[in-house]
Amino acid sequence: MNFFQSIGITETVFQFMLVDAILGLSIYLPLYTGMFSLANAGFMAIGAYVGVLITMQLGMPLGVGLFVGMLVAGLIAIPIGLPALRLRDLYLAIATIGFGEVVSIVLLNFDTLIGGIRQALTGDTTRFALINGARGIRSIPKLTTTAELIVFLIAASYVIIRLHRSRFGRAMAAIRQDERVAENMGINTVYIKNVVFILSAMLAAAAGVFSAHLTRIITPDLATFDQAVNILAYAVLGGTSSFLGPIVGGLVLGALPEVLRFLQQYRGVFNGLVLLVVIVYLPGGVVNPAGWSRVWKRLKGEKPAPE
Repeated sequence: MNFFQSIGITETVFQFMLVDAILGLSIYLPLYTGMFSLANAGFMAIGAYVGVLITMQLGMPLGVGLFVGMLVAGLIAIPIGLPALRLRDLYLAIATIGFGEVVSIVLLNFDTLIGGIRQALTGDTTRFALINGARGIRSIPKLTTTAELIVFLIAASYVIIRLHRSRFGRAMAAIRQDERVAENMGINTVYIKNVVFILSAMLAAAAGVFSAHLTRIITPDLATFDQAVNILAYAVLGGTSSFLGPIVGGLVLGALPEVLRFLQQYRGVFNGLVLLVVIVYLPGGVVNPAGWSRVWKRLKGEKPAPE
């Protein structure tokens, strides 16, 4: 424990690493199914705001906020996924990025919108302030514990393992390989993709609830493109050949800013270099034995087999 503290990994940093690991799992599901979705940042923001409103405004425990945040995100994912998931590849990525930007704009203007509706219906001109626009919600109680994060991460991993071993999981893999062939085999690709999208949204929302009760402040920036790219980086670093990949990616990228604190303003540059090296030399991610085997052959001067 003293070693981890000496390199900057305190319990609070470890908690944020676990949140990042949950976010990694949330993007792993659509990527494993062949969907390049970047909507997770938007669902993370939805979960964060809903969870905080449940705990702060209604005085409910964190568990209730977590459940409601995941439920709301899952319900919102249904009408979003039905039209968006008909798109593929970059078109789907662009559409889901747009969803995150819409969430950010709605959060920025939510109080003004609701206040205007209230004024039109009741004539009440007092200022409506619930989520405070760009200022966000502050002084959030710190309710998230390390044990809760570990239990949730283990439970989510177990569900994904069981999912992979089921008929549903085999259908996910078939869609990733070739969606048209999967359809010809009788797989309901629309149903599978939408269920995966909903599960992904719920995991991202759970991470949002946990994160909000760690940072003690949330703003609409949670739903922006930058956050979506950060979440994608967890899968890029760890790889998607196994559910462990995004977990490792989230843990590593969550720890790097603190471990590299001595680099000061150059930490972002080093993070980018790490990702670049992984993309070039380990395109399947760090949790990919085949990738390490090719690197080892290169170091020995042997020519690796083509992928």
